[in-house]
Amino acid sequence: MKVKLSDIIDAIEIQPDEGSSYLNKITGEIVTITEEEINAAYEEDLSEDRPEWLAKAIETAKKVNDDETSEIYMQLPTKFDIHEYSIMERFCLSISDKAISESLYYAIKSKGAFRRFKNAIHRYGVADDWYKYRDDYLKEIVKDWCEENEIKYTEK
Repeated sequence: MKVKLSDIIDAIEIQPDEGSSYLNKITGEIVTITEEEINAAYEEDLSEDRPEWLAKAIETAKKVNDDETSEIYMQLPTKFDIHEYSIMERFCLSISDKAISESLYYAIKSKGAFRRFKNAIHRYGVADDWYKYRDDYLKEIVKDWCEENEIKYTEK
């Protein structure tokens, strides 16, 4: 079984702050579950009137946390593991135009860093460069994660 790097990257990017994504090592399926779904999986009274999608998500949460089936699910890196701020910082330092580099670097050094950085990359016309840099960096992080966990992957 091979997993597409883009599927893992997409799952990492859409993860809710109060949830996690997991790779099923047997099927290659990636599932995302929220803390709310995990908490619901431990409720004694599982109401029958839940929508089908929620019931399925709760069932998946049970499998991810069950001692017998949890070993087939591997947690993907979270947004917090990725440290996008440090990626922004490295991007700023990679810009060859010193004035732009310093301006971008200054933009991320106080409150509102992400918003100011986004405004600055558009103002200086380096937004496409940023998104390519970020995508390449995420791809390398995910490749390293796959290799560390002996997960076979494909880039297509």
